[in-house]
Amino acid sequence: MANKAVFGLGNPGLPYAFTRHNVGFEVIDLYLKVHRVRKKGRIEGSALVYSIGELLLVKPMTYMNDSGLAVRAVLEKHRVAPPDAMVVYDDLDLVLGRIRILAAGGPGSHKGMQSVIRALGTEEIPRLRIGIGIEAREETGRDFVLDRFTKDEWQQVLPAARSAVEAIKVFCDRGIDEVMTRFNRWE
Repeated sequence: MANKAVFGLGNPGLPYAFTRHNVGFEVIDLYLKVHRVRKKGRIEGSALVYSIGELLLVKPMTYMNDSGLAVRAVLEKHRVAPPDAMVVYDDLDLVLGRIRILAAGGPGSHKGMQSVIRALGTEEIPRLRIGIGIEAREETGRDFVLDRFTKDEWQQVLPAARSAVEAIKVFCDRGIDEVMTRFNRWE
């Protein structure tokens, strides 16, 4: 039985691969690579689930705005309480490459996180946000998040994704308070 779950938010399908909005998926993939996980994920309802000991790594296969349906289903099936889960997602309001970790709180403008909170009926779920940039951009928010990172942007995001992988490990081993203490100071 799993005792922790980490959800990387994104949109399924090749057109969305490596877009800013899929940084949550990229963190899950990087975790699997860093920890040399060779197991294949399995489809559970509308989610791709990797079970690694007592940890579930999950990519909802719903579109971003319906992420909460997959999150709720996995948590219920595996009997993981929301405070023992973490949601990893992009944040348009954070500087590119910065991470911010919170134990609870509102969704901000992120539609995927709005869906998660609505589906769970609580804001008491830890989250790890990765900044995708608030610098000058010409596109609207929706167009911007669905574009791919430039090579230069990816060089700023990759260290944040690596920090997120480390933060997931700390979350599993030591809990959300330790994660916030260690990683929110790095800003």
